Amino acid sequence: MASASVKVPEPSVDVATGAYRVVSTVVKVQTDGREDLYNLSQTVRDFVKTSGVQAGAVMISSLHTTCAVLINEWQDALVHDIKTHLASLIDKEAYYRHNDPAWSDCDRRNTDSHLRSLMLGTNITLQIADGVVVLGEFQSVIMAELDGPRERTIRLQAMGI
Repeated sequence: MASASVKVPEPSVDVATGAYRVVSTVVKVQTDGREDLYNLSQTVRDFVKTSGVQAGAVMISSLHTTCAVLINEWQDALVHDIKTHLASLIDKEAYYRHNDPAWSDCDRRNTDSHLRSLMLGTNITLQIADGVVVLGEFQSVIMAELDGPRERTIRLQAMGI
């Protein structure tokens, strides 16, 4: 087993003062196709900036069971690869009870969308420092539409001081 050399710096102290705040909003996203990815990074940045939270966290939550939120790089070739990989992992045409009228009242035949959302997740939490969202150089906040086209609701909530 390999061992890693880990350097732990002295902890930094984020100094922010004031009342604890909780600020929420919902974002509506009208999607165009059955499966696609949407970059919500600027929307989240703008929300945090107007929230007044200087130090804390922002939660991004999909209010749907067939729509996910995730962090990854936003680059055209990678967006294509993510969509292709998800399609290869979960076969839309496979037999699923959820798609079978003998077992389910769902007429959308969207089990594949539920399973992809299950894999990706419907919530992320990011840090807020100095009034801005903490994201790495190549990280973006991405919404995955898995059963569109539809209007999707994403809830944003910033908490902190």
